[in-house]
Amino acid sequence: MAISSTSGLIPSGSMTSSSIDVASIVSQLMQVESQPVTQLQNEQSGFKSTITALNTVQGAVSSFQTAIQSLTTLGQYQNYSTTSSSSAVSATASSTATPGNYSVSVSQLAQAQSLVAAGQTSETAPIGSGASTTLTFNFGTISGGTLSGGTYTGATFTPNGNGSKTVTINSSNNSLEGIAAAINGAGMGVTATIVNDGSSTPYHLVLTGPTGLSNSMQIGVSGDATLTSLLSENPAGTQDLTQSSAALNSQMTVNGIPVSQSTNTVSNAVQGITFNLSGVTSTPATVSVSQNTGAVTSAVNQLVSAYNALNTAIQGVASYDSSTNTAGPLFGDPMVNNIQNQIRSILNTPISGTTSVYSTLAEIGVTFQQDGSMAVNTSQLNTAIATQPSDITSLFSTVGKATDSLIQFAGSTPSTQPGTYAVNLTQVATQGQLTGSAAPNLTITAGSNDTINLNVDGNSVAVTLPAGTYSTASALATQLQSSINGNSTLSAAGVFVNVAVNASGDLNLTSNVYGSASSVAVTGGDGSAGLLGSAPVQVNGLDVAGSINGAAATGSGQLLTSTAGNSSGLSLTINGGSTGSRGTVSFSQGYAVSLSNLATSLLDPISGPIAAEISGLNSNISNIGSQITNWQSRLTSIQQSLTAQYTALNVMLGTMSQTSSYLSTQLAQLR
Repeated sequence: MAISSTSGLIPSGSMTSSSIDVASIVSQLMQVESQPVTQLQNEQSGFKSTITALNTVQGAVSSFQTAIQSLTTLGQYQNYSTTSSSSAVSATASSTATPGNYSVSVSQLAQAQSLVAAGQTSETAPIGSGASTTLTFNFGTISGGTLSGGTYTGATFTPNGNGSKTVTINSSNNSLEGIAAAINGAGMGVTATIVNDGSSTPYHLVLTGPTGLSNSMQIGVSGDATLTSLLSENPAGTQDLTQSSAALNSQMTVNGIPVSQSTNTVSNAVQGITFNLSGVTSTPATVSVSQNTGAVTSAVNQLVSAYNALNTAIQGVASYDSSTNTAGPLFGDPMVNNIQNQIRSILNTPISGTTSVYSTLAEIGVTFQQDGSMAVNTSQLNTAIATQPSDITSLFSTVGKATDSLIQFAGSTPSTQPGTYAVNLTQVATQGQLTGSAAPNLTITAGSNDTINLNVDGNSVAVTLPAGTYSTASALATQLQSSINGNSTLSAAGVFVNVAVNASGDLNLTSNVYGSASSVAVTGGDGSAGLLGSAPVQVNGLDVAGSINGAAATGSGQLLTSTAGNSSGLSLTINGGSTGSRGTVSFSQGYAVSLSNLATSLLDPISGPIAAEISGLNSNISNIGSQITNWQSRLTSIQQSLTAQYTALNVMLGTMSQTSSYLSTQLAQLR
């Protein structure tokens, strides 16, 4: 505590040979009185140093969690590379691929249909009157009939069910350039270009659709007569455009199995593998898929490096240096010791619930060293990777494996315990359906029976069917499906329906969504009775229901989630099948997952041990601060009292000195 000067309290002229230094005496006495404050300040400083050290530990744990977070997901390790023996075929592989060799032959590439309009003398001159005109594009399959000179005779056109798209042409864009720009801006997969053939009417609008057999174009034109005669295209009727190339599927075989796809990027022939076709093969190509073991090696080293960085940070503030006899601010701190013990306990404990051949880090060459760090035996790790690379992933990430091929692991929570759990179903998820009560009227008349209003999974849609007499109920079903699925509201919601004809000849509408949220209902429209009869039957979807580990689980669509016991939080996707016993699911949490979960609990700002200790230390600092304030107030009073006492004594001594001098003078005169 600072001691204020008392020189102003000593009377002028009182400093004689008998005077005392009041300021010096009071200062020395106050140093003694201030010792408790000094002790409190030292204690407060020590607490602050401890908090700084705890912040270091907290930051190190956070950095550790960040470093290992990416190791908790299975895809981090399931990294595959591919090679091909032919330049006509290449491939990529995702985390769900199965390593191996695949024999691939390509006999035909997918191709887009191209349609050419009659030539025009100008690219920019208006065509027609400029009246508002709607171009309606439908996509589907052309079958039957003959093709001559780019025109079909006797063919049929079947929509692909993906809905129609419209483009509006008016006086602002009724030139070839304007029409091309409008079509290109519609985002429907059709490319419009203008080709100059050098003739007297050189400018031709060329329309190229998406690749694939089912993506041939049907174009309806309503409005301006000139545009109608230029752009109308119905493969089963009037064709004002000329086909220059036909829509084709790619044709290939994979291990001898024929595969036909609408594009040259084939992603659903083999799970996890995408084939990219660029040419026809003369001999089968060999496509090899192998695991990229570098990702596994990197993951192992990443875990070890992250742990060693954390260990170094903790040792820096919690160790004792015998050479200098100095200890870190957290040396002997039970909470910090407990953190180290918990982390090491996790790393030393075998993984439970795993079906892998590896259950400890030591089995792949990762061990603790005498100084507390971890090290990797590269030779042992490489041997493990060469032997069972996929099994190493279970040492790090969350893994769930079902014995039933129709059950997939969907997720877990930190409370889910490793183990093997039985799955039993009492209800398989179903889709909402609407079934007609009578065969549909195949004749659709505009303004009379061409509309139907539906509610699909909570989304209201109004559908207008193209007028005409449909050849079969199946043809009408295809058009109805196309019209419904072309609705922008459903598309935005990711909802669509499948329309089919049942054994009784009635239309059946089925939502693609599973569970209690799935429904298809008719809400109106002048054509609803003609399409579905007077009493269509609506059956809403049902959620999956059953148990996991013998305890009831909750269902949402196809997702079944355990809510009790050790399996609580375990979620499974049930992709169909039957009710009853459905085998078991083995669930394990790798080291990265367990360590990340531990870090989350350690770093919890409310209940975490680090935050709790820092909070306690801050309370101590605050309490000591209050004690110091009280002591300083008391010391001020003591200083004032001592100063007054010694000032009075100094004055008295001065008076006594004067009296002594006077008496000495008087006695000298008497002699």
